[in-house]
Amino acid sequence: MKIHAEALLFDNDGTLVSSLDSVTRCWTRWAKEYGITAEDFARVELHGRPAAEIVADLLPADAVPAALARIEQLEVEDVTGGVVALPGTLELLASIPADRWAVVTSATRRLGEARLGEAGIRSKHLVSADDITRGKPDPEPFLLAAARLGADPARCVVFEDAPAGLAAGRAAGMTTVALTTTHRADELVADVVVKDLSAVSALVTAGGVEITTAE
Repeated sequence: MKIHAEALLFDNDGTLVSSLDSVTRCWTRWAKEYGITAEDFARVELHGRPAAEIVADLLPADAVPAALARIEQLEVEDVTGGVVALPGTLELLASIPADRWAVVTSATRRLGEARLGEAGIRSKHLVSADDITRGKPDPEPFLLAAARLGADPARCVVFEDAPAGLAAGRAAGMTTVALTTTHRADELVADVVVKDLSAVSALVTAGGVEITTAE
């Protein structure tokens, strides 16, 4: 399948990099420190959502600032050796001009940059939880990324592994490509579904980027 786009917008965790083991380790430790039961923890969707929203779902408002700082610190400290680029990531990004793609992460800028750096990825454009007021599944993060790239949202392609991120891409009016790196294909609603970015190639054109998917 071929998709013509002005810009490509990539989620980070589970799309560009694998950090799932790190995320699980850190949030499990955090939950124990704050006395969160397994039952309470299980009812909250972790993947693809800003930490601020997750913490707010689990703790009283007055405890949120300190708890949020704690989970960020745990995750940043766990980056070394805990994050790797997923298959096809480095090759695909190397084939796209820096002004035609952005990373759109639910992590804070500090954590997002740490994970990208550990995986050997340098992004000129990064939209993080620090830049927005409403996280995925709201379309705000992707619309902000499109604006920063000067691209028409209708001509942007979103690459995501999480249902919340795909919902945000659809709400932004963008073409969505789902990766089955953390969820089964039947759990993902997207225009195209691939196993990972090794199934995607890019060709730079006069009008932007032509994406070809192998699945």
